[in-house]
Amino acid sequence: MGATMAPRPYAHQVPGPGALLQLIRSGSATSRSDLARVTGLSRTAVAARLAGLVDAQLVVESGEGASTGGRPPMRLSFNPSAGSVFAAAVGRSRIQVGLCDLSGRALAMGTHDQDVADGPEVVLTQVRDMFDELLVQAGVEASSVRGIGVSIPGVVGPDRATALSAPALPGWEGVPVVPYLTRGLEVPVILERDCNAMALAERDGLMTTYNDLVFVKVSTGIGVGLVLDRRLHRGFGGVAGELGHTKVVRPDGRVCRCGSIDCLEAHASGLALVDEMRRRGRDVHHVRDVVGKAMEGDGEAVSLIRESGRMVGDLLVSVVNLLNPQAIVVGGDMARTFEPLLAGIRESVYAGAVTLASRDLRILPTSHGELTGVVGAANLVLAQVLSADAVDELLVR
Repeated sequence: MGATMAPRPYAHQVPGPGALLQLIRSGSATSRSDLARVTGLSRTAVAARLAGLVDAQLVVESGEGASTGGRPPMRLSFNPSAGSVFAAAVGRSRIQVGLCDLSGRALAMGTHDQDVADGPEVVLTQVRDMFDELLVQAGVEASSVRGIGVSIPGVVGPDRATALSAPALPGWEGVPVVPYLTRGLEVPVILERDCNAMALAERDGLMTTYNDLVFVKVSTGIGVGLVLDRRLHRGFGGVAGELGHTKVVRPDGRVCRCGSIDCLEAHASGLALVDEMRRRGRDVHHVRDVVGKAMEGDGEAVSLIRESGRMVGDLLVSVVNLLNPQAIVVGGDMARTFEPLLAGIRESVYAGAVTLASRDLRILPTSHGELTGVVGAANLVLAQVLSADAVDELLVR
């Protein structure tokens, strides 16, 4: 009996132009012959699908690829300049926005201090105005925009267009964000919980090394984004990762902004640290003030941040024992202090987790620093607008 041949990846389906674009973007195919070999399509079928991608400027043919004999093939490349996306990270007190090309490279960035308690109409109108400013700054036409990605500090509904529950976002629950952001644009808008978006920022960063990671945001609030087998895990109902509202055993019984008693956020978040510093007579108004003092060597601020890390690490012990991730990635405003926060987390996790689960565990800072939220929002929408189905739909319009 002859040897059984491994099936081609597309043996049971007919790949469209979008599937070919995925192969070109990933580097799995760099010539027409590569596409024919990988997909099983005839050269004529490959040419027909490529024509649409080239007309849309998503693919360019340039130079000469490697030859295996005979005339060298033309090299196929993804063209990230074929469009752009808006990305916005809406925090509790700050909005960060970016205009990115289709590779996720930032063309223009902007930041604006804004209290989300001002309500969705005020905040989202501000975001849309900032988008217009980015177009002017980058010298880009609005017609090039293909989508919008937005992250918020709250749980997002299954429609990925409304906030379901967000103690930090009073007045936002159930409010659709799309009408505010698509003024003058007919593009998809994807909404995501901030910690999930920040985890997705590692798609071209730490996720190239680690398939299973836990992203921990420690800022005004605390939350987790879970990546398992390189896929974001939202959980049933989209509530996975609400670490900040897990109860901790503490003697002083503090009320959390969600109304419960002794949530982790009530003791270890940036907001809690601001309250504690002010009780001690220190002139601070925001977590960034506490972080700034720690980075200047203020012993009181350093000590509080390290203790915050210990408390966060205490709860991460159960996460590590349950999921056995390869890495814990730490981001958010408090991660800027790096050493005291991560030292506190490491102290608790390595002391409390099962040895087999923690011995190879890495605890690392995020790859993108303060830009993590914007990078994640950009990755979020790029995954949508460059998906095989979305590209196929675009080419038949």
